[in-house]
Amino acid sequence: MSELDQNHTLNHSITMLADALQSGRFVRMRRLLASLHPAETAHLLESLPPNERKICWPLINPDLRGEVLSYIGEEVRTDLMTEMDTADLINATEDLDTDDIADILQDLPDHIVQEVLRAMDGQHRRRVEAVLAFEEDTAGGLMNTDVITVRTDITLEVVLRYLRMLGELPENTDSLYVVDHNDHYLGTLRLSQVVSRSRSLLVSEVMSHQVDPIPANTSDRDVARRFEKHDLISAPVVDKDNHLLGRITIDDVVDVIRDEAEHSMLSMAGLNEDEDTFAPVKRSVHRRSVWLGVNLITAFLAAWVIGLFDTTIEKQVALAILMPIVASMGGIAGSQTLTLVIRSMALGQLNEKNQRWLLRKEMLVGASNGVIWAITIAIVTVIWFNNLSLGVLIGTAIIINLIAAALAGVTIPLALKRVGIDPALSGSVLLTTVTDVVGFMAFLGFATLFIV
Repeated sequence: MSELDQNHTLNHSITMLADALQSGRFVRMRRLLASLHPAETAHLLESLPPNERKICWPLINPDLRGEVLSYIGEEVRTDLMTEMDTADLINATEDLDTDDIADILQDLPDHIVQEVLRAMDGQHRRRVEAVLAFEEDTAGGLMNTDVITVRTDITLEVVLRYLRMLGELPENTDSLYVVDHNDHYLGTLRLSQVVSRSRSLLVSEVMSHQVDPIPANTSDRDVARRFEKHDLISAPVVDKDNHLLGRITIDDVVDVIRDEAEHSMLSMAGLNEDEDTFAPVKRSVHRRSVWLGVNLITAFLAAWVIGLFDTTIEKQVALAILMPIVASMGGIAGSQTLTLVIRSMALGQLNEKNQRWLLRKEMLVGASNGVIWAITIAIVTVIWFNNLSLGVLIGTAIIINLIAAALAGVTIPLALKRVGIDPALSGSVLLTTVTDVVGFMAFLGFATLFIV
């Protein structure tokens, strides 16, 4: 089934569920929910307003709730888990992978986490605690401790017998990990090699050293970058002494990449990647009002600059008509540069050696575009207002503002990152302030000096 067909089917399911909710046909709702994959159920729940979620959640098979929770965004998941008692949480997390359990437990109060951990058997609890010991956005927080290890001094025949004895392999297992007697990571043994090479060969003769282990404190961004560059399906995670701790699989990395993409997009509007589209009004108002307040301060700064030239504007009304053009051109040009730089930073392409080159390049781009569009805008202005001086004035202001926009678009995210602030979150506000202030100052300042 194509992705388009899948989306159509899911949208149809959402419509059917909404109809069943309105008519109170709970048996039909239960059957519909039971027919969906847990990921589809998660998407469906995220597409419902809060009250309708609360009605649907108890209708989901208790044995599937854990999987559904593992696919749901953090904010919606937290809301759903507040309606569950400890026994329900224990049952929901019973059969999940270690990393998925850790993700769910991190959203719960400490006393509930301890109760859930106490309900697990000793081995399972130790695995979950090993993941919880690391920050959520690190390799240690992403990893699954369910790994299969082998030694170098055994034959492939022994490896095959061992795998048959296990009966079932962890999901996304493409390789076994080779360790010594102290669990130090040595390399990987691909399953394709196990089944295709002579069974009399030793593991040491077939194993690969090409997959470097990932230190547990590596950021999730760097993990995703490594998977992308080396086309990995799974990778080992080690501690500072090279002891094998677990593995990261491609499904977890896909989640990281998706979250990063959503973070970059939503942060520019002051929103979180886990923002619930159907969150209650009070919660949404609180979050967004903070960001609007920050923007208001910068807007007052731009208004203050305009206020410095109120006499000039009164004498030449055309200035008020043309001011938005100067600010808009600078804002768009700066946003292009800012977006490019933030993307380069996220991909790890930007470093101290190439920052100056990028700055010079972007300023040349800004100056070139400034000249091109300054001439265009100046011609339109002269024709519109029959005033050559005004055309030259706005053209000069456009050039200055586009150069300033390029400078700000490069330096602002670099400066924010240096002081530990997310450029995607604050960069756009600061950039808009710079382009507005510089644009208005140049346009109205030159008007005061040379026209009025």
